[in-house]
Amino acid sequence: MGLDEDALDYHSRDPPGKIEIATTKPTNTQRDLSLAYSPGVAAPCEKIAENPERAFTYTAKGNMVAVVSDGSAVLGLGDIGPEASKPVMEGKGVLFKRFADIDVFDIELDTDDADAMVETVRAMEPTFGGINLEDIAAPECFEVERRLREEMDIPVFHDDQHGTAIISGAALVNAADIAGKDLADLDIVFSGAGASAIATARFYVSLGATKANITMCDSSGIITADRAEHEDLNEFKQEFARDVPEGDLADAMAGADVFVGLSIGGIVDETMVQSMASDPIIFAMANPDPEIDYEDAKHARDDAVIMATGRSDYPNQVNNVLGFPFIFRGALDVRATEINEEMKVAAAEALADLARQDVPDAVVKAYGDQPLQFGPEYIIPKPLDPRVLFEVTPAVAKAAMDSGAARKELDLDDYVERLEARLGKSREMMRVVLNKAKSDPKRVVLAEGDDEKMIRAAYQLVEQGIAQPVLLGDADEIEATRRRFGLEFDPVVVDPETADVEAYADRLYELRQRKGVTRREAEELVRDGNYLGSVMVEMGDADAMLTGLTHHYPSALRPPLQVIGTAEDADYAAGVYMLTFKNRVIFCADATVNQDPDADVLAEVTRHTAELARSFNVEPRAAMLSYSNFGSVDTDGTRKPREAVAKLQADDRVDFPVDGEMQADTAVVEDILNSTYEFSELDDPANVLVFPNLEAGNIGYKLLQRLGGAEAIGPMLVGMDKPVHVIQRGDEVKDIVNLAGVAVVDAQQE
Repeated sequence: MGLDEDALDYHSRDPPGKIEIATTKPTNTQRDLSLAYSPGVAAPCEKIAENPERAFTYTAKGNMVAVVSDGSAVLGLGDIGPEASKPVMEGKGVLFKRFADIDVFDIELDTDDADAMVETVRAMEPTFGGINLEDIAAPECFEVERRLREEMDIPVFHDDQHGTAIISGAALVNAADIAGKDLADLDIVFSGAGASAIATARFYVSLGATKANITMCDSSGIITADRAEHEDLNEFKQEFARDVPEGDLADAMAGADVFVGLSIGGIVDETMVQSMASDPIIFAMANPDPEIDYEDAKHARDDAVIMATGRSDYPNQVNNVLGFPFIFRGALDVRATEINEEMKVAAAEALADLARQDVPDAVVKAYGDQPLQFGPEYIIPKPLDPRVLFEVTPAVAKAAMDSGAARKELDLDDYVERLEARLGKSREMMRVVLNKAKSDPKRVVLAEGDDEKMIRAAYQLVEQGIAQPVLLGDADEIEATRRRFGLEFDPVVVDPETADVEAYADRLYELRQRKGVTRREAEELVRDGNYLGSVMVEMGDADAMLTGLTHHYPSALRPPLQVIGTAEDADYAAGVYMLTFKNRVIFCADATVNQDPDADVLAEVTRHTAELARSFNVEPRAAMLSYSNFGSVDTDGTRKPREAVAKLQADDRVDFPVDGEMQADTAVVEDILNSTYEFSELDDPANVLVFPNLEAGNIGYKLLQRLGGAEAIGPMLVGMDKPVHVIQRGDEVKDIVNLAGVAVVDAQQE
């Protein structure tokens, strides 16, 4: 099927449409229903009647936005009416929820009268925390937005005007910088004089462009002072009339630095691009067909052509989803009375800055592994970049507070953490550890230090103050990679081929001479990053170590086990995964090391996993898993976890609840645990799950991750004498950073 057929099937699949209403509180019992509705609902009603501001406390108003349209100017479709526009407005709601966790009601109004629209929307103020106007034709859209902003005490935002302005404004800031031009000096030409073009031109002035340098063209040509005097131009076009000779778009583009297309496809040719100034900036944003094709614009010039379009299949897509969800998120969270110019500028500047930062691997993969690095082909972030939420939104919130638009003050550091938590429980949990790491950063050896991901991770560790990374590898290769990615830091590098490693060879020989290692073999082994890193940690020249990115797990684990070994109170190491669900965190052990543990191993693994949970501020409740519930089956296999529980419960060092053997659902389902097995030591579901063997642990965590929708962090190695973590082959930079943070916290406890 083609795209149209696929889209029709997508929208018509049961249930029709793209959105639904879901409850946020339990409704399982009579008690729940009496709280949700009658008679309990009277209490919050009375509180709100006393003070309407309490609607933000007791209802969903503070996270609710109305997407309002009359369907008179739907992108690419024109005046299709309110009912036909409903799929677009539902789609807008999907984007609000997906990118900023904002709930939306789409409201399509059957009127083309500005007065009626203003009156209707204004009457809905008690319901919503903000209003997003969408696809309303010009010039009525200007009037509707202006009046609603004046008459309502909640944010009103016409995305067709301001969204494109903000996103392309961020692109303009970066494009001008790359081209070596000053915003104030740019000669800017607009093709199109509708709502989006007018708002974008105004916004460019807010960013620092000079209004006198902006030439705007409509279908009749350049909007001149003479035309404004003799033609019936609306007041918004008149705002950008220039005292210049009349002419067409081609005349306007001659010598221009910037072309901004917000009109129709195919109206610019290569000759017109050739007439522009050096290193021209071309934003051809008509959809689905730009004013000039990307390839044609690039082919027209020998110098740098910095180009953006509205399409996802070319670099630099100007996509409004980079703006409105995050702008509203910030506005709602400070209970702003409006979305003002300061907030829009803050959003554009934050987007521009984000494009200069190293791009996460997950974003690169989402866009087909194409290179994403600040430059002519990457001047604005990608819409799927999760960092937009906690870069742009706090900037908007701060601007609202600084400008007086906010009714609620936020601690921005705490706010960033709350925003990260919206992207998943794993981010919330990792923030606990990373904050601990930042309080006292330690030296972390990255054994495969000349790998691109390790170098990028080292940069982030330094930039965020999480750790003091030490890169082991080819010094020249590390420097070349650092330069290629534009990473502005001076990493600590130890090149095993050129560094003086005699002392490390001596120590390795001392440790392994009775394990069959000769002095000469020790000299050869310390040229290997895994052995060198292990000896550096063992001797105290580094505090922790990460390896495994380019090795199989057993071969990466072997050197640190041989050199560093297990802790004094441990005979075994184990691999633990932290799995995060929407409202739950569990630690799964052992998933990587011990194939067939006995009761002693299971008990020891449980103790160390509980210690790890506490480093994440999670109070452990441990369950020893089996296919038996508390003696219901008696075999050698079920006796092992049962014996491990007995050992732990008799151990004075164990200060957390532990029980078993029990089945997995008994361990995690409260009703089963408390009704059928009320004698259990666990009052609440377990958050530390200890599997009976390696097969079960590995299978279990992967099923939970892939089918249960859990996010996995790990494997985290416990039981070692000093902090060592073996990452998975192919892990992303964020995984390396996360495990480095865990290693630092481990080292702090040492």
